[in-house]
Amino acid sequence: MNKVLIVDDELNMRLVLSAMLKKEGYSITSAADGREALQILKSNKMDVVVTDLKMPNLDGMGLLNHVTEQYPEVPVIIITAHGTVATAVEALKKGALDYITKPFELDELKSVISKAIKTRTLNENELLLPPEEIERTGIIGTSKRSLEIFDAIKRVAPSTTTVLITGETGTGKELVAEAIHRNSPRKNNPLIKINCAAIAETLMESELFGHEKGAFTGAAITKPGKIELAHKGTLFLDEVGEIPRDMQVKLLRVIQEQEFERIGGLKTIKVDVRIIAATNRNLLQDVHSGNFREDLYYRLNVFPIVVPPLRERKEDILPLVDYFTDKFNKKLSLSAGIDNELKEMLLRYEWPGNVRELENLMERMMLLARNNLVTVNELPAEFKKAMESAPAYNAENEKKPFKDFMREQVENVERQMIVKCLEDFDGNVTQAAKQMGLSRKGLQLKMIKYNLRKEAKQ
Repeated sequence: MNKVLIVDDELNMRLVLSAMLKKEGYSITSAADGREALQILKSNKMDVVVTDLKMPNLDGMGLLNHVTEQYPEVPVIIITAHGTVATAVEALKKGALDYITKPFELDELKSVISKAIKTRTLNENELLLPPEEIERTGIIGTSKRSLEIFDAIKRVAPSTTTVLITGETGTGKELVAEAIHRNSPRKNNPLIKINCAAIAETLMESELFGHEKGAFTGAAITKPGKIELAHKGTLFLDEVGEIPRDMQVKLLRVIQEQEFERIGGLKTIKVDVRIIAATNRNLLQDVHSGNFREDLYYRLNVFPIVVPPLRERKEDILPLVDYFTDKFNKKLSLSAGIDNELKEMLLRYEWPGNVRELENLMERMMLLARNNLVTVNELPAEFKKAMESAPAYNAENEKKPFKDFMREQVENVERQMIVKCLEDFDGNVTQAAKQMGLSRKGLQLKMIKYNLRKEAKQ
């Protein structure tokens, strides 16, 4: 029997919720405030915490902070009044699983708690693919910013939380969406993609929601929309800021109620769809200008992931170069290598087109290369012209041989990865070594090399 802890300072609310959930087969424990709830959690294993926001002594936000820190495996559901939805959204960003607004229906409460139970019982280790599988989606990088993205994927993938991915064109937002889906319990179900910028406004509604036969001129057959096709899976809305405003309210209903009607249809269709959205626009600015609904923005922006431009994570350039070299060697039946002088120039470039620009350039140069070595001679004229004003790294690095400079870069990245992994496992060397694919002795030797023994538990 799943155990639910109800936390509310109103006795009547505790009694009503307890009675409702007991009928559904849950074991119920209740507390009048956050402090009492923490005492209960110390001696009782709970599967879900349902808490009000405003309470004396320790409020819902304070309780959430303690639960996410001390009992991270226990999902928290927030109960809020309509006037405090913004606070509830903030709670979601801090780790709450979901929120419901007063007054709520029994079905809504049952749905949210059912989702929480599923999240609670998932074994995260069984859901996460090994690093080499994540790399196959094309997300390559060892920089701090890239590691933060991998960590975000790891945290959000097992849940059903809505994700908003932002970043410039060509940074790899779609790849992040694919990695989230492939690391989730929905990985064997559809990942349906729709580029909202590529669809005419007059066709957008039919594309998303589908239509019944005869709904409009040309509707010769009943056609399910992308939302319906993504049932039990994930719907990826690329360039979500392009969705017309009058259609945004319908998308909001899908996110909130998981239901919709086809164009020309009377039947309400229930779906189970996880929404991942992406945009290169500033949606909050669009909200302020009236082009994007504020309530939809907050529903999409529950778990934001920012994909930085390539110029802000230059440590990733050479790993990407190696990845694309291997990719195009296989695709083009080549065995080409990359000249060190060319690598240095690629590091200095600002990459306004981001990873996509680098990928296209690599394919072009490898096709032009002679003697299986890609050199600066294969660089296009426009690239060389842009490089004329590009600064070198700095005077100190200019004096170093390129080989020495590269070794320092690799060692710096390796040290950062070890430090982060030790932090994630609270200094446990055995667990950190397993996570990094090293033997315990191998990791200890690297820690001695980088003077990191103080980071570990003795």
